[in-house]
Amino acid sequence: MASIKNLKKDLNYVIGDLIEAVYIWEAVHQKFDSKEAEAIIDEAIATFDELTVEINKKDVEDRSKHLKTVKANLETKAKGLIDKINALK
Repeated sequence: MASIKNLKKDLNYVIGDLIEAVYIWEAVHQKFDSKEAEAIIDEAIATFDELTVEINKKDVEDRSKHLKTVKANLETKAKGLIDKINALK
């Protein structure tokens, strides 16, 4: 299993890239006050906060399995956010 440090970096990079993609979309389409884009950014931040809490949990029975689940959740939620970014109008 990868280190916790690397998992935290992955989380930070993935969420940061998704937020940056929304800002790029806003700049390209000149929709700087888009409610849909703001909702995606808010969801990305909430996902970051949620997964950070999960990573930092110490009272789990099998830490390795727990962190693998967190990594899988990150991938799933990131794919969902990517789909929402691609669906922006």
